[in-house]
Amino acid sequence: MKRKIFFAILLLLIVSQIPFAYRRYRLRKLQTAIQQLAAQRIPIPADDQYLDYKGVIHVHSFLGGHSTGTFTELIAAAKANQLDFVIMTEHPQTGFDTSAMTLDGTHEGVLFVNGNEVGTGNGDRLLLIPGAPKAASASGRPTQDLVNEQRANNGLSFVAYPSESQNWPQTTANGVEVYNLFTNAREINRLVTFFDGLWSFRSYPDLMFANFFSRPSENLTRWDEAMVHNRRFVAIAGNDAHSNIGLSLNDSSGKQWLGLKLDPYERSFRVVRTHVLIRKGQPLTRESLLEAMAQGHCYIGFDIFGDPSGFTFAALDPNNPELFSAVMGGWVPATGRTQLTATAPLACRFVLYRDGIAIDQKMGSQVQFIVDHSGRYRVEAYLDSLPPPARGQPWIISNPIYVEPILAKGLRSSLAKT
Repeated sequence: MKRKIFFAILLLLIVSQIPFAYRRYRLRKLQTAIQQLAAQRIPIPADDQYLDYKGVIHVHSFLGGHSTGTFTELIAAAKANQLDFVIMTEHPQTGFDTSAMTLDGTHEGVLFVNGNEVGTGNGDRLLLIPGAPKAASASGRPTQDLVNEQRANNGLSFVAYPSESQNWPQTTANGVEVYNLFTNAREINRLVTFFDGLWSFRSYPDLMFANFFSRPSENLTRWDEAMVHNRRFVAIAGNDAHSNIGLSLNDSSGKQWLGLKLDPYERSFRVVRTHVLIRKGQPLTRESLLEAMAQGHCYIGFDIFGDPSGFTFAALDPNNPELFSAVMGGWVPATGRTQLTATAPLACRFVLYRDGIAIDQKMGSQVQFIVDHSGRYRVEAYLDSLPPPARGQPWIISNPIYVEPILAKGLRSSLAKT
């Protein structure tokens, strides 16, 4: 009888692992497909007017009290990923300015920009770039006051965790973090992830992300709705990198004898990035980076599925091509026939959105859409050749191009022609 029970339990254990063995098989197929796509990359046109700089935003170190990450680890991870920039967003501390103490300037060829993540008196979360000496007092101040102060000091403010508060759409923040890696990771089933780890972590630690990745539909909808006020509102991705998830065994001096870190910076920096377009001939500096971000010359790339560097989304008025053209974040007048061109280094499916509604889609590495209505147009790109669990998930999310009448109320003052 005991023997039968033993074999019954053993059989149950074996059967219970079949789904996780299959999920490992899916990741192997996904990795193969990603490698095949990488070999099909199309060279970036030499006549492109902009250079694509890739980096990460929303990064924490040991300074903020929620991370164990060191500056040495951060610099090494950024260099290993060949990043161009890293924007730090330290949690403030009473008694000292964490933004002044964090990484800033160029280290090992990577531009670091200091910043803070703060909670406001209205319950919003803001990324202040660069950081503010009085960030620790932000919790007692209205969101709009902090936004105004940043703007007065030539700084930027981006809304973080937009689904967790209601006040931010009425503010004049520069933009919103429509995707947050840490928030997405919190949606995982811990038991499922544990067994996924047993089967897949050693071989596919990065691609385990694909098992729970999902399009940030709610945040995208709120972002689209927030742009109804004829103003530029920029979308970015947040890595929310803490490098603090895992297990370790330390001695009394703090020396680690045994440890496993599930979210090292190097891995977090590979999953999602914000790509910023800066005009050729203009060097990458703090000033040029923040200016391009403020203008919306940027897009979100889920680089883990394929390097999107070289992606562009541009508008052209065929009747006045020399006078009216724009890249992401720019404005062109609504003349009844505007050409929107999307280009990517891989053949993909481009989905065109107007004011948050999908209106068209086309396949290819370069596609054109002709639009005859005013609106805020953006594209999402999908690599349909990727198998599950990546199939159907976005690869690129662009910022919009604003196609509006020249005399639209408030437009000329809020959107400069770029």
